[in-house]
Amino acid sequence: MTLYRTIFPIPIVCFLAALVSDIGYASSANLQYLHFSEWLIAAGLAVGALVALVLLVVVVANSAMRTRPGWMHLVLFYAALAVELVNALVHTIDGWTAVVWNGMMLSVIGTILALAAAATLRAAPLAWTGHREVRA
Repeated sequence: MTLYRTIFPIPIVCFLAALVSDIGYASSANLQYLHFSEWLIAAGLAVGALVALVLLVVVVANSAMRTRPGWMHLVLFYAALAVELVNALVHTIDGWTAVVWNGMMLSVIGTILALAAAATLRAAPLAWTGHREVRA
């Protein structure tokens, strides 16, 4: 689980940075921002694929992960990766139409899904470690 918690934030940061880069491109039309977004999305997807594989192994191997927060985390993160994969394809379109507005909306949706997945990981730490809450 430590490996997962270590590498899980990397794709989220990449997707959030790509969204910021998309906003920069929409406000300036500087092509460098488009290329930044393309590379950030690609890096997020590459590390995200590794994170998705580790997450799948953790969910299968750890019965405490097969709870409602665990499945919600898995579904939200996989949905974020799927949206960002489509976003990567949209960003390959040349120029302005790659970002404004379709690419930016996909970046927003993918980032929100990734942040929601992070919130579910943070919201139920006892379920992830296998410990039970003791009530007095």
